[in-house]
Amino acid sequence: MKKRKLGHSNLYVSEIGFGCMSLGTSESDAIRIIHEAIDKGVNYFDTADLYDRGLNEEIVGKALKGKRHDVIVATKVGNRWTEQGDGWTWDPSKAYIKEAVKHSLRRLQTDYIDVYQLHGGTIDDPIDEAIEAFEELQQEGVIRYYGISSMRPNVIREYVKRSRIVSVMMPYSLLDRRAEEWFPLLKQHRISVIARGPLAKGLLTERPIERASDETKQNGYVDYSFAELVTLIPKLKAVAPNETLTAIALRFCLAHDAVATVIPGASRLTQLIENVAAQSVTLSDEQIAILKQLTKQTIFTAHR
Repeated sequence: MKKRKLGHSNLYVSEIGFGCMSLGTSESDAIRIIHEAIDKGVNYFDTADLYDRGLNEEIVGKALKGKRHDVIVATKVGNRWTEQGDGWTWDPSKAYIKEAVKHSLRRLQTDYIDVYQLHGGTIDDPIDEAIEAFEELQQEGVIRYYGISSMRPNVIREYVKRSRIVSVMMPYSLLDRRAEEWFPLLKQHRISVIARGPLAKGLLTERPIERASDETKQNGYVDYSFAELVTLIPKLKAVAPNETLTAIALRFCLAHDAVATVIPGASRLTQLIENVAAQSVTLSDEQIAILKQLTKQTIFTAHR
């Protein structure tokens, strides 16, 4: 599988990565899927301490045992579970980041994290303090690089200006093109986009639109009503009728050189195989242009 350099780091990540949040809690099934992903050339795995209260990290750690040096592991920090375990609070403090990383390392069964990401953020955070924590962890060799997972313009702007992040994870797909607003700035600073949600909650897969969630049917997706989606999705598929909609969606994201990797999830082997198959698909400049014409490019509305 082709690889791309992640920002100004020396990491080369597979164009198609793996978003581990959707793996589920069946350890045997998840490990089998991760091993198959590695066999098919996937080397970038993204998890978070928040997912399943740390269980996701534990499963990923078990799956990667003996394969650690062949893969790039990314996880996230900042969401702190309450003592009751029924919710979480936001804590981007230096003390919490430096404490939480120890637990992630233990769960992942590793002594270093390749990309440690702040899992959210607001402009009111102690940003310099958070950056200091990441910088110290990097100097200590506990993490190799750091980034943020955010869709807040002011937060992105501040970290670009004040830190040495190598990546910004943000939602990006044919149905959510808001991230394109930030591509020029991030490219200028040699910061890569990690595209999460590239399949738009399964709307951009071979799954029939009629099987969309009740929430999508009632509220639509981003700026599209459900009625608009019913009309639009067949048009997207028709742009490359010999390819799966999954492949079209993933290749569209990867057509932008600001994007280092897309991280679709997979809870079944069939989904993984469909995702990875996109590596052999090519869309022409004309097809990309048509896809852009068919879809909306809006801007982020959350400013804090």
